[in-house]
Amino acid sequence: MNKFFEPSEILEFAIRIEENGEDFYRKVAKRFKSKEIKDTFNYLADEEVKHKKIFENMLSKIEDYQPPQSYPEEYFLYLRAYANEHIFTEDKQSEVMAKNIKNIKEAIDFALRIELDSILYYLEAKNLVSKGQMDILNKVIDEEHRHYLKLSEMKKNL
Repeated sequence: MNKFFEPSEILEFAIRIEENGEDFYRKVAKRFKSKEIKDTFNYLADEEVKHKKIFENMLSKIEDYQPPQSYPEEYFLYLRAYANEHIFTEDKQSEVMAKNIKNIKEAIDFALRIELDSILYYLEAKNLVSKGQMDILNKVIDEEHRHYLKLSEMKKNL
């Protein structure tokens, strides 16, 4: 039996992803003394806030939206499992990770994983939003790619 998808769920997960990212980046920025590191991680936190607002705006506009086709229940189970196992696991909660990170390399490595997990989730989410929202989601994905590249550059320069 196919399960009907609640389009709001994908955006609620996206909002949580951005909230967790912002929280992590702010905590990391407070832990290190380097101005460059503080500035970079505060910038990334501010970007997460912008993305959260984008997703909240999208969420406010989908009350009556239904995807143009139904998807098999396994697809939705996959997205939920991905979010629960790769994005929201207890060991990935920002407070725990910010406390366990011992140096900037570990912080950058974790941030790279956050960005990559977000990109992968949003790429899958594109299948579940309207065409207009897909364009917005593509812009967020592009920004997440830029964040990944920024972090990669920072890691190279350590």
